[in-house]
Amino acid sequence: MDFNPLSYLLTEPKARTLIEYRRLLREAIQKICLLGLWRGGFFEHAAFYGGTALRMMYKLDRFSEDMDFSLLKAQPDFRLGDYLGTVSRELAAWNIDAELQLPVKKESNIESAFIKANTLSTLLTLKIPDKELSRLHRDEISSVKFEIDPNPPCPFDTEFRFILDPIPFSVRTMSLADLFAGKMHAVLARSWQNRVKGRDWYDLVWFVRNKIPLNILHLTARLQQSKHMVESDCLDEQSFRAMLQRRIETIDFEQAKQDVLPFIPHPESIQNWSKDLFKSVIELIEIES
Repeated sequence: MDFNPLSYLLTEPKARTLIEYRRLLREAIQKICLLGLWRGGFFEHAAFYGGTALRMMYKLDRFSEDMDFSLLKAQPDFRLGDYLGTVSRELAAWNIDAELQLPVKKESNIESAFIKANTLSTLLTLKIPDKELSRLHRDEISSVKFEIDPNPPCPFDTEFRFILDPIPFSVRTMSLADLFAGKMHAVLARSWQNRVKGRDWYDLVWFVRNKIPLNILHLTARLQQSKHMVESDCLDEQSFRAMLQRRIETIDFEQAKQDVLPFIPHPESIQNWSKDLFKSVIELIEIES
């Protein structure tokens, strides 16, 4: 078999099962997409944030599926599609035959794109054990979703951090205090429908454990933008903790645990999740001065 330049991205020593190979493939696609965006100058205008940014840039120990970005400031003429050509060429350079889709925006201002690659045909070019590949359906798709917020609610701090695979390159990402604000907005304001997103609560514990301060001014701006606060209100430390206390009372943490389990390496780390636990976590949140 000819050498495939993608192969070393999927040589994680712990990868022994089909689930692990699927995950490594999706993460490889995510990294290559970031590389393509970097080549296209995307990070001159936008920053990486959300769960995947936390995992790749700051070593959050859970897997994340989607890639979220925010413009540094509103640009009415910005188009995500202008950067997908370099992403497509980068994927092809790494032997990934992928389809890129750019759905037409409807009610939301958020722009999104989807990268889809056939899982079996991509893994067949690599030295994956046949007994694992035989369990894959020939039409299974490995997909990555991009979303970009074209209208950030306020200025935020950023920094450039390096990713070393598949080659060294830099990615602009939000500062940790601003990432915490975005995550806390998800905790307080996300609409669950019938499913609590336990990943948000897992990330909250990660921020607190790592003593990351919360940018409460950024959080306030996000809550005002999403109409969860009126513009005349001011979120201080006391009102923030009270708001989070009320949110905790509405959470089914057994359901939250089921949501996050497929994304974490150590299930025992969430076995004690409860309302009382998270009420104690609230008191440990540091507020950025």
